[in-house]
Amino acid sequence: MLRIGSWPYPSAANNQRRNTMGLGDKIQNAAEKAGGKGKEAAGSATGDESLKNEGKADQAKGDVKQAGEKVKDTFK
Repeated sequence: MLRIGSWPYPSAANNQRRNTMGLGDKIQNAAEKAGGKGKEAAGSATGDESLKNEGKADQAKGDVKQAGEKVKDTFK
């Protein structure tokens, strides 16, 4: 039994939902990267190496997630 909107032909609503989720992920990843830059700057300004390193780690995590999003976008 084949349902409308099922595999292998996803409905337009499913495509829109996937794109919206992808956009939200991209925004969240960019926010994480920006937050990391802020932490790094605050750590540099105060001489707090731990905060500075945490900021660098957050930026790297955001970069990796953004790279994953780009790969997913390539295969859409």
